[in-house]
Amino acid sequence: REKELAETAALCPGETLSVLGDISKEEDIVTLFERTINAGLSGESEPIDGLTLANFMNVMNVNVTASVLCTREAFKIFKKQSPPGGRIINNGSLSATTPRPEAAAYTISKHAISGLTKSTALDGRPFNITATQIDIGNAATAMWAAHDSVKGTLQADGSLKPEPSMDVSHVANAVAHVASLPNEVTLLEMTIMATGMPFVGRG
Repeated sequence: REKELAETAALCPGETLSVLGDISKEEDIVTLFERTINAGLSGESEPIDGLTLANFMNVMNVNVTASVLCTREAFKIFKKQSPPGGRIINNGSLSATTPRPEAAAYTISKHAISGLTKSTALDGRPFNITATQIDIGNAATAMWAAHDSVKGTLQADGSLKPEPSMDVSHVANAVAHVASLPNEVTLLEMTIMATGMPFVGRG
C-alpha cells in the first residue's frame, strides 16, 4: 500500500520516516528495524565543555521530545480503548547506563528515555499499559559500519578501537518477543549487544 503510506506521511508535520514492507516477511521486518534503529540521533562528538546548545537541543528534540509526544498519543489510545491496555517499546541504548566519551548530549537523551519508560509503566499500571526499554548495542547496520570502519570507536582511555557488532535481525527478534507478551506481563528493561562489546566491566 505504497500510495496510502505516502499519503499518510505527507500529512505528518516535519520530517517523517516511512518504510514500505510486508510484516509477514522476515526480510521486510529486518529492513524496518535497521532503518528505525538509525532514526535516532547521536549528535556531534563534543567534550562536555564544548557542548553547543544547538547540538544538544537537536539531539534532545529527536531522541526525547519526539518519544514523549509519541508516548503521550499512544497512551491516550490505549487508555480509551475497551478493554484498556497496551505496550510501548522504547529504543534505549547502552549509553542509558554507561556513556561513551564526548557524547554527553546523546547520553543525557538516553537517560531521559529511561525515565520516560519507568514513568509510562507507572502511570499506565492502572490501565494495563506497560512499557519496555530495549538498550541496543552495536547493530551491524550501514550507519554503524561507516562509523566504526573508518577509524574505530573512541574508548574511555582515549584510544580508537574497532568494536564487534551483531546482526540487526537479533534486535528485531528481541522486539518481536517483547511485543508478543501479554499486557499483564512487564519486561521493563532489556539489554542486547554483541558478546565482545566493551560494556560489562571496565572496558
